[in-house]
Amino acid sequence: MYDSHNIAIAIKQFAKHKNVVIKNMLAELGLGSNTMSAMYHGKTIASDSLARIADYLDCSVDYLLGRTDKPEINR
Repeated sequence: MYDSHNIAIAIKQFAKHKNVVIKNMLAELGLGSNTMSAMYHGKTIASDSLARIADYLDCSVDYLLGRTDKPEINR
């Protein structure tokens, strides 16, 4: 099982690396402003929402899930 808290941390760290403001990203993706807070507190998000975040950050979902340490998308 994947830990939402750890996924939120991965999103925050990679967004910072890409100079992406989380608040702006969530707004552009149509996700609620409390999405990250909810994840920090153990709430899960829909798989399509996680995929949209990964696409926005130009990284793989596997990277955000902690299944790989390489953010590149395998195509």
